[in-house]
Amino acid sequence: MTSVALFKQDGTQNGDVTLNDAVFGVEPNENVVFDAILMQRASMRQGTHAVKNRSARRGGGRKPWRQKGTGRARQGSIRSPQWRKGGIVFGPTPRSYSYRLPKKVMRLALKSVLSQKVLDNSLVAVDSLAFDAPKTKEFVNVLNNLNVDTKTLVLVEEDNEKAALAGRNLPNVKILKAKGVNVLDVANSDKLVVTQKALDQLEEALA
Repeated sequence: MTSVALFKQDGTQNGDVTLNDAVFGVEPNENVVFDAILMQRASMRQGTHAVKNRSARRGGGRKPWRQKGTGRARQGSIRSPQWRKGGIVFGPTPRSYSYRLPKKVMRLALKSVLSQKVLDNSLVAVDSLAFDAPKTKEFVNVLNNLNVDTKTLVLVEEDNEKAALAGRNLPNVKILKAKGVNVLDVANSDKLVVTQKALDQLEEALA
């Protein structure tokens, strides 16, 4: 079983916490992580691109000139694609880029990035993040006590609203509930700060 140091909010060590190897001790699978990140980034695309085809262009309701006898090529509308200000052929239309990977693949990807944080000594376990009021200054003090000064992902338990509110304005800090943890945010962070209750919820969900 893998164990990491457990800290208090003031930065002092409060013993160790044992991690479930089924979640935090698997061999990272880079291919699965790549596929999961690609899927998440594709799902984030808005897909609102659009062009006007000939039916969306204004004008062109009448035939520009008669069919025969003018010596010019026959034309049916001034909004045909070959005309200036004509419609666009086969242009992009609004669409969704999202797709889904199998649940087992996503679970393995999440376990892989969590295990990688443990291997890199980038996981910081905290017994709790308790605040009397959602004060950003107090949240910054906690991060300073834990010697966390890089891009950080903080995972808190589901009912810890004050901690979630206290750190949401910090530029290099992202706070997620345990159920909202995802591969992209974990992989994109330099440090992973997790409360003990959030660890229990993660292990319960993924083990």
